[in-house]
Amino acid sequence: MALCVTGPLGAELQPLEFLGLRPGATLAATDEQVRRLGASRGLRCNRSTADPRVRDCKATIADPVDGTPLRVWLAAVDSLTGIVTVSGDLSGGQFEHWRAPLETAYGQSGARVQGTQWMMQWIRGRQMIRLTWRARPGRIEASVSLVDGPVLDGWQFRAPTR
Repeated sequence: MALCVTGPLGAELQPLEFLGLRPGATLAATDEQVRRLGASRGLRCNRSTADPRVRDCKATIADPVDGTPLRVWLAAVDSLTGIVTVSGDLSGGQFEHWRAPLETAYGQSGARVQGTQWMMQWIRGRQMIRLTWRARPGRIEASVSLVDGPVLDGWQFRAPTR
């Protein structure tokens, strides 16, 4: 399900996504996209012991630009992705292949710094995408997190009954 939000003059804003991964998508659709991105086994998910509606999932994918291995982690509630994070160690050029399309799709976002970590963020309706990075010698540790507010807001922890 794509969330469409209109901007100031009724212009439709692009739904949030990164590498085809979308917040609020079904676990099945997310697994399908992860496989398209090179994870032969797809998502590996574990159910939470505290709340069986919650799944913690991981995969390793290949960056579509150059094949760099990237880590995917997500939290799903009732088979809908509440949080999806893609992370990896990138060169400066690879990092620009992450940052530039985000700014093209969602607009300029002033980078903010806290200590050695930088961050840019975009919000559409009740969804958010955040690019975070930290320069290290010879590489940039970067991550993109997508958050779906309605999925997280709809989850209320209930301890299992015995």
